[in-house]
Amino acid sequence: MFSTIVVGTDGSDTADRAVNRAAGLARLSGARLHVVSAYSPENVRLAGGPGPEASDWSIGSDYKVNSVLQSTIARLSGEGIEIAQHAPKGDPADGIIEVATREQADLIVLGSKGMQGARRVLGSVPNKVSHHAPCDLLIVNTTAQVGS
Repeated sequence: MFSTIVVGTDGSDTADRAVNRAAGLARLSGARLHVVSAYSPENVRLAGGPGPEASDWSIGSDYKVNSVLQSTIARLSGEGIEIAQHAPKGDPADGIIEVATREQADLIVLGSKGMQGARRVLGSVPNKVSHHAPCDLLIVNTTAQVGS
C-alpha cells in the first residue's frame, strides 16, 4: 500500500492526532514514517552582555522543534515502525513538501487545523500542501472531539 509516509507536526494535540493516524497507516503497510517539524530562526536583542551595547543574536527555534521531534519519536518508539525525523528551516508547508519530494513519499498526512475560517483564505499548512503535494495527501479531521 504505502512504503514512505510523511507527517507534519508542531507538537500540538491536533497534530498528534495526525501523527497517530500516520503511524497507524505505517504500521499496517510496513511503511517508513518521516516526521517533519519546521522552524524559523528568531532574532533576539540581548542587553547586559560583555560589551557596552546591546547585541542582536539570531537564535533558532529549532530547540523547540527538536523537543517536538524527540517527544513524538519517543511516543511512537514501541509501535514497531521505522521512523526518521526532519527539522527543515523555513515555512512548514515548504518543508513538508521538500521532505516528501526528496524521500519519494507515497503519502503525506496532515491535520486539518487551519482549513476553516480566515486561515483557510489567508493560507494554512494543509491548504498549501494540498496544492503542491508530490503524492497523495490525507488530511485528518483534527477539529472533531477525541472519541467522536
